[in-house]
Amino acid sequence: MNIIEEILDYNKNFVEEKKYEAYKTTKYPDKKLAILTCMDTRLIELLPAALGIRNGDAKIIKNAGGVISHPYGSVVRSLLVAILELGVDTVMVIAHTDCGVQQMDSSRMLAELKVRGVSEETLEGLHRDGVDYSSWLRGFSSPEESVRESVACLKEHPLIPKDVVICGFVMDSVTGELAEVR
Repeated sequence: MNIIEEILDYNKNFVEEKKYEAYKTTKYPDKKLAILTCMDTRLIELLPAALGIRNGDAKIIKNAGGVISHPYGSVVRSLLVAILELGVDTVMVIAHTDCGVQQMDSSRMLAELKVRGVSEETLEGLHRDGVDYSSWLRGFSSPEESVRESVACLKEHPLIPKDVVICGFVMDSVTGELAEVR
């Protein structure tokens, strides 16, 4: 049995046994909080547990590095929906220690894409169409730097209302301890 079949079997039992009832809530975050963080597997349960966040408390937006890679991309769009449609008034940007994106190198990733079958022609065509690989696939020198950049982007963004509280942190990926980034 492959992983998809395992997940589908588990899901069928989950629904049949009504285990979902323990997770019922509304689409509105109870704490009026949105969190931008990394997709790192260590944070799936650690981050909510370390913050005392339960199902229904917050909107959690995850991506590689927990960064805003474009001021008009999906992260900012999601935050605007959370703020304007769902009542969020506070945004936490939370990076973490030992992040894989910190060591990310765009040229190495492009080389790996070629090894995995993406043609040079495709890469060049996308570059001509405006994809800046060195910016889009870049890592960062430290999680603190990453948080400062994302917080500054949000605080200076012309569409983010000025009454929204925006703050940044780095979480220890082992202990869950938060350190504020100023």
